[in-house]
Amino acid sequence: MTANTKPGAITALLFATTAWGSLFLIGKPVVARLDPAWFTLLRYTLATALLVLLVQLAGDRPWAKLRRHALRHSLVGLAGYGLFSILVFQGLKLSLPSHGSVIMATMPFTTLALRWALDGRRPPLRAVAGAALALAGVATVAHLIGHAGEVNGRVLLGDAITLAGTLGWVLYTRNAARLPDHSPLEYTALTAVAALPWLALGTVAATLLGLIDAPSPALLLGLAPKLAYIALVPTVAAALAFNAGVRKLGAPMGTLFLNMVPVSVIAVRAVLGEAPHASEIAGAALVGLGLALTVWTPAPARLPQARTAPCAN
Repeated sequence: MTANTKPGAITALLFATTAWGSLFLIGKPVVARLDPAWFTLLRYTLATALLVLLVQLAGDRPWAKLRRHALRHSLVGLAGYGLFSILVFQGLKLSLPSHGSVIMATMPFTTLALRWALDGRRPPLRAVAGAALALAGVATVAHLIGHAGEVNGRVLLGDAITLAGTLGWVLYTRNAARLPDHSPLEYTALTAVAALPWLALGTVAATLLGLIDAPSPALLLGLAPKLAYIALVPTVAAALAFNAGVRKLGAPMGTLFLNMVPVSVIAVRAVLGEAPHASEIAGAALVGLGLALTVWTPAPARLPQARTAPCAN
């Protein structure tokens, strides 16, 4: 089964969102010790090195495509990799994980709204209903209801930063469909290659200006195993799988699968021995129903066959 088929694309998107769920579990304690900008730079430096090797082996004249679309790839890569990663993890440092997961779940609505506003393509009612049902499920999973007392100025600032970061990934996802000559591997790799120098320049400049702290060699050595996993699985493998799924199913449906991120966190915690709560199970069921409603395509109605009159002999 490959992502060129609908079941394969769904499987690829589920793998990507599960991998990103593990990113939140592993990445949150990492950014507690490592600034989100340095975390993002190191993550994508390791990931880009692997992507360059892969695209060199399996790409179709990738470097000519990079030269042809250098500016677009730089801007889109900075939005999808730099802006998204830095702002989301910076926001999570200030806010609550439950808030962050709900904000991530607004991306399907953002994608549908941008597609309607910019492309004039009104989403079908089934897609809107599925996105709303999945969002309700994520809110249930995250225990958002009943936690209003936890909200303060610091949390609201973190939520606003996270929301701004999600716009970067929405723009990155929308742009993938505009480059049909790029394979999912080429789009993932070339946008990373184009954005990495600018990401490095910005991180180093912020460090020299005293805005952020540079990590020590001892800290990097201690975090090396986690950074290697983050670069390989939630960054390279998940991005390739996500872009492949989006290529087949489209950006609106692809972003809807991001509702599975908090659900996958529950699943990983359950494997580690932490039993899920009843509200988490109920929320996961709502997310599953929302995804099924959107992914399911009703079969076209069969037209009644015209009866043929018996031929007279």
